[in-house]
Amino acid sequence: MGWYRVLPLLLLSAAPPQTMPGARVDANRYDAFWLWAGVRPQPALAHASRIYLLQGAVVGGDVARMVAQRPAVPRISHAEVWMVLRVETLAWTPQIDAQLLAALERWQRAGNRVAGVQVDFDAKTRHLSSYAAFLKTLRDRLPPQYKLGITGLLDWSANGDPEGLERLAGVVDEVVLQIYQGRHVIPGYRTYLAKLGRLKIPFRIGILEGGEWTPPPGLAANPRFEGYVVFLLNPDRAETRRQASS
Repeated sequence: MGWYRVLPLLLLSAAPPQTMPGARVDANRYDAFWLWAGVRPQPALAHASRIYLLQGAVVGGDVARMVAQRPAVPRISHAEVWMVLRVETLAWTPQIDAQLLAALERWQRAGNRVAGVQVDFDAKTRHLSSYAAFLKTLRDRLPPQYKLGITGLLDWSANGDPEGLERLAGVVDEVVLQIYQGRHVIPGYRTYLAKLGRLKIPFRIGILEGGEWTPPPGLAANPRFEGYVVFLLNPDRAETRRQASS
């Protein structure tokens, strides 16, 4: 097959999936996924290009500690892997840093293509500057081959402190803005996404399997938009969500 026939196919496969307004998220139409603790692997993962795997949670208390959420080291050869930490406190100890670096090394030794670390922390919109300072410290401790990503609240794009957003842009490689909270799509999410032009960071949109999703006008043309990440649910829950909304 000549290159002039292959090129349209390549362009088609690289483009984000076209979504009808109000459509339910079908995981089989996407190629980037979160796999959380307690969620069973699904067939859609077989064609994934990147997978965000929850490794552990950093919890508070008298002394912050990391609690493992994934007992076994993953072995994924076909997709890029991001190690995710669910973070409740930014008061990290040297032991947490050491645990993170050791886990990255184990994943890498197992043959995974570890792209980086994603921090899942609900930073308040007015505290983005202090969050950026924490992330700068974390980035300095990571080996240089790893990227640093974060999840973000929808409110950041609409009401985020401009200085805080600028500081984040100088530290992280990507932010995934989640249009859901828990297992429910946030009502009125399109209002927040209308102000995505304020973001100076490469971003993805985090959507919920089986949940409603309508892309805002101009999203595909935004030069910083890099695609979607689907939060997977167990098949029975995803099907229940689709039936309830049909």
